[in-house]
Amino acid sequence: MTSIFISMFVFSLIGAISPGPVNIIAASTGANFGFKAVFPHIIGATISYTLIVLVMGVGLNQILTIFPQFTAILKYLGATFLVYMSYKIATAASFEADDFIADNETKPPSFIEGMLSQGLNPKAWMVSMSGVGLFVLPNTPTYIYIMAFSVISFFFCFFGIGTWAAIGQLIGRFLSTKKRQISFNVFMGLLLASTVVSILMSS
Repeated sequence: MTSIFISMFVFSLIGAISPGPVNIIAASTGANFGFKAVFPHIIGATISYTLIVLVMGVGLNQILTIFPQFTAILKYLGATFLVYMSYKIATAASFEADDFIADNETKPPSFIEGMLSQGLNPKAWMVSMSGVGLFVLPNTPTYIYIMAFSVISFFFCFFGIGTWAAIGQLIGRFLSTKKRQISFNVFMGLLLASTVVSILMSS
């Protein structure tokens, strides 16, 4: 059980701090308006993602009462997707620091906009499905792992988006060179891939 929870932490941390639409919005808003102005966006996106995890966990659990063999299929589909995400992260193209700042941004995003930006993000649904397939469904009692994964997801989602908002401008400066961007992306990709391998071996 301990190894599963540790893997949940690593998985959630990587998913939260990796570059993505929600984090880019937070960094851009933080650079333009300050951390306090981004807070509604952070809360909205965090709650939205946690609800996605709960929906995926409960919904998939219901499906498995009818098709129990779907657990193994989902586990390997999730692992395949995460390996693909590892590759995408490790080989991500470099970006310019100014990409964090939206040219036409006139006001910070609201709570509802934060929820929508996460809820309409296909990556959020795919990542949550992968996490549920790897960490929740193969273990019993399922409801404990659903709640644990939801709480961990909430914490790290808030932490990740909040970090990008608070130091968005600094992140842009730190990753201002292609060498640093490439090193960062490769490290994140390898870390995510190692988590997938660890889960598959332990199960």
